[in-house]
Amino acid sequence: MSEVVTDKDREYEALEAAAAPGAEQPNADRVNNRTLRPTGETFKQFMTTGWDDQEPEIEPLESSRYIQARIDALGAQFPGERIVIPAGTPKVRSNDCDYAFRPDTTFAYYTGLGQDYEAGAVLVLNPVDPDSEEAKAGRTHTAELFVAPRADNSTEEYYTSAQYGEYWVGPRAGLKELAAMTGLETHDIAQLADAIGKDVGTEAGAVRVRVIRETDAAITELVEGVREANGFADPDDNTAADDKLHEVAAEARMIKDAYEVGEMRKAVAATKKGFDRILKTLPHVIDKERSERMLEGAFNSVSREEGNEVGYDTIIASGPHAPILHWMRNTGVVRNGDLLLIDAGVETDSLYTADITRTFPVNGHFTELQRDIYETVLRAQAAGFEAAQVGATYSDIHHACMRVLAERLHDWGILPVSVEESLSPEGQQHRRWHACGCAHHLGLDVHDCAQARYESYQGAEIRPGMIFTIEPGLYFKENDLLVPPEFRGIGVRIEDDVLMTEHGPEWISVDIPKTVEGVEAWMAEMAAAGTAQTE
Repeated sequence: MSEVVTDKDREYEALEAAAAPGAEQPNADRVNNRTLRPTGETFKQFMTTGWDDQEPEIEPLESSRYIQARIDALGAQFPGERIVIPAGTPKVRSNDCDYAFRPDTTFAYYTGLGQDYEAGAVLVLNPVDPDSEEAKAGRTHTAELFVAPRADNSTEEYYTSAQYGEYWVGPRAGLKELAAMTGLETHDIAQLADAIGKDVGTEAGAVRVRVIRETDAAITELVEGVREANGFADPDDNTAADDKLHEVAAEARMIKDAYEVGEMRKAVAATKKGFDRILKTLPHVIDKERSERMLEGAFNSVSREEGNEVGYDTIIASGPHAPILHWMRNTGVVRNGDLLLIDAGVETDSLYTADITRTFPVNGHFTELQRDIYETVLRAQAAGFEAAQVGATYSDIHHACMRVLAERLHDWGILPVSVEESLSPEGQQHRRWHACGCAHHLGLDVHDCAQARYESYQGAEIRPGMIFTIEPGLYFKENDLLVPPEFRGIGVRIEDDVLMTEHGPEWISVDIPKTVEGVEAWMAEMAAAGTAQTE
């Protein structure tokens, strides 16, 4: 099974042979620095001796106390079936350079592994024997984690494998280490094919296989080959089975356990630090070329210091960019007198992300019109929060926010029909200035649980343990001829993260100011701190 996870290394080996002294090199212009390695036996022996041991530290992850319950809940939905959950592999950015690896969300949830643990790994949940001790204890599946062994200095891969070789990537977790970190039984990835194919068939007592199919094409191809060889040849039926697995796994993440809630609080706290750094930087970049990117850099540096990365591409939208919902080029100039919309979140090492939006007056003080629009959005968010009670739905949050916005648009004389006509399903004219949703699940993905069914998401009752955003806004495009000229080019969004408890909703992001007075005071405080740092 090594070809499943080391295709790039095999390519390197082929190029390496071409780069050996005296070898013919018809494609010498394609040889890069990774492939120009000595290959003689003397060198191989020299490279695998004379090293001190470099053992990585091994400690159980905090998440390891929670993953068995998650695995049990998933397995109970698919008794007698084998479940395959790949971590995924690095994605090419350009030529021989990859993006930083982030494991697939489903894999991260069921293994508790974050950061870059572990490219090419695969979690397999095997159905237990109905007569086994596990079955008597109420368990339907046992878990096995398949990973590449360490390519440490005792192996040739130490210096030949650019993906796993510790000469290239430093000490990494292997079988022993990942078993200790996760508490899962761990095996060499070379055994994966046999493990997936064991006892698969259509006869009574045989096993069916499901896979999270979008994550790793090579693993999905392996599973499909096993299916076809054992009586599961209908591709539509197989795809439907896999989609059901993905759906169930997504819906399982809707209710956060205590560990996840703690990680979300960490993500929000780190995000507040990122906004602090933006506001300290802001006075020093006004009117400078690409000053949006200067502020982006300020936030993103905090995401790397405090967590794993940003949870999604940071939006820094100044002036006429603010009404653009997903402005991520961040190439604009931050100008005095404009509003500055910032949508950003830090992803923790465990891969949980915050999602916060604030809108700031660049010069530190809202104009009368800016304040009016801003406080309208703030009232809409408060209405959504009041609607977000146990037993309510996402639609209730949305409609509460929309009513406030529609009423104010009518007061301004912008809405061309009555409030009730606009709010009707046949109307919706107010949505010209707010075409997106007002709430979404949040967790390992910024738009978490996206594979869930509508009836389990938008149409389902809100329950304790759910974490979601509330994010109304008003977006007046620069070229919108249906609004007064003074509105054009103004965009305001206010977004916060909410934990539903048995006693009602809780703002996780309560410590991030958002009233007009709170925002202005926060900006003044950070500007003074930023000036003091530069003196």
